[in-house]
Amino acid sequence: MPTLPDSRPREQRSLFGEILDWMLAPLLLLWPMSVVLTWLVAQGIANKPFDRELGEMVRVLSKEVSVRGEPGRARAQFKLPAAAAEILRTDEADDIYYQVLGLRGEFLSGDAALPVPADEDRAPPGEVRFRDETLNNESVRVAYLWVNVQDRPPDPDAATPATGEAPLVQVAETLGKRSRLATEIIKGVILPQFVILPLAVLLVWLALARGIAPLNELQQRIRRRDSNDLSPIDERQAPEEVSPLVRAINDLLARLDQSLRSQKHFLADAAHQLKTPLAGLRTQAELAQRQIDAGQTDPQALKKTLQQIARSSQSAAHMVNQLLAMARAENQQQAPQRQVVNLARLATETVHDFVPRALEKRIDLGYEGPGDLAAARHPQGPQVLGHALLLRELIRNLVDNALQYTPAGGTVTVRVIDDPFGQVVVLQVEDSGPGIALAERELVFQPFYRSLGTEVDGSGLGLAIVREIAMQHGAEIAITDASTRTPPGTLITVRLQASSATPADEEAAPTVSFESGGGSSRSTSGSPAPGRA
Repeated sequence: MPTLPDSRPREQRSLFGEILDWMLAPLLLLWPMSVVLTWLVAQGIANKPFDRELGEMVRVLSKEVSVRGEPGRARAQFKLPAAAAEILRTDEADDIYYQVLGLRGEFLSGDAALPVPADEDRAPPGEVRFRDETLNNESVRVAYLWVNVQDRPPDPDAATPATGEAPLVQVAETLGKRSRLATEIIKGVILPQFVILPLAVLLVWLALARGIAPLNELQQRIRRRDSNDLSPIDERQAPEEVSPLVRAINDLLARLDQSLRSQKHFLADAAHQLKTPLAGLRTQAELAQRQIDAGQTDPQALKKTLQQIARSSQSAAHMVNQLLAMARAENQQQAPQRQVVNLARLATETVHDFVPRALEKRIDLGYEGPGDLAAARHPQGPQVLGHALLLRELIRNLVDNALQYTPAGGTVTVRVIDDPFGQVVVLQVEDSGPGIALAERELVFQPFYRSLGTEVDGSGLGLAIVREIAMQHGAEIAITDASTRTPPGTLITVRLQASSATPADEEAAPTVSFESGGGSSRSTSGSPAPGRA
């Protein structure tokens, strides 16, 4: 069973809390580790002086060990002096045990229960070593050495032990003093930390609060701004770490300000452009009303007035349609999902829609499609990836613009060229009008701009819509002269990225034939039509 996505709103994170967590969590984690390490260090510190004292006891006792007897039958002897016995009994805090073993491990004196060192703990004669043991269910610290009788001054009564034989002397002490000293060290180190740790947490809290204060001030400055104030925020009043964010906000404010200015300018121009047809409608309607009120019922005059009203309403409707098309082209968020589009089909259908208008203006309107090789390579026609509705609007505006500026008796050709390498599909609209001056070829793409010296009625939005749609499709658009004759005419070329995908519901571009003006023009998916018959 598929799992449904979690629709719960994501919990908002606190920057202050997150930084505080990342600072305090390691601190609280390291504090127990510090306690353990301090305890281990305190144990080492506490052992050192008592180990030295224990080692001195072992050396003192080892001096009382002697070897007597004939060679080969030597025996170790030990006699505890009264002074040494007094030393062993003077410690009131801990119990002290000793043990002396002979050359062959035989017990000579002391506590027989004291364990003997393991073989791996055996040291060279004369070297004091330490180990931890348990005696009578109590932990003890043991210092031990094997007596080196070979290095002692000559004694006429002393015997030479066999090789590898040496007496063993051990002194053990309970750990009372050591534990108390280690505890005192721990208290001296850990107790101040119980005071320092809360103080450190408080200081971290205050430091974070002070560090984030400039962010709160920046927030308050932005909140106090007027809704119409889109001026940039002063970066110098923000912390250095926040400067990239402030620059990003300033960039957004600049783009928003430019967008609002463009919208205001567009609305002002649109309102100004709509005034003319609406004023014409009102004037013609008032004129017709005065004629009726005056009893002037001349059918021809009334017909002329109604025709003017129709032209004005048609101009207003055309203006509104182009404004809607411009808004639709600019609204990328509401644009439909891109799909594979047959550009040749769109071009032929658009040309067919403009045939009545071309007949009315006595303009020869035609279409030239891909050749046989292209049709064999792309049976479905030249394919592009885009929005069919917007691409149709692009072609309509190009054809409409060409028909507006082409005089009666001229020609307008819509041409779709398939790239032999399958990279691009070229759309061209060519007319025999007056052409566009080189200095104006960028200006004509601005909304409401119309070339100077022309008396053609128009809104100045057609090419602006074309450029907006072309930009959304990543297409290149260029304006050149159509020919070297006079007038030169205009050739507008749009290069769109070709698509290798083939839609399953598309059919081959149909053959369309129609007549325009005094001759016939044809559109075919076969060989290109070089002219008109």
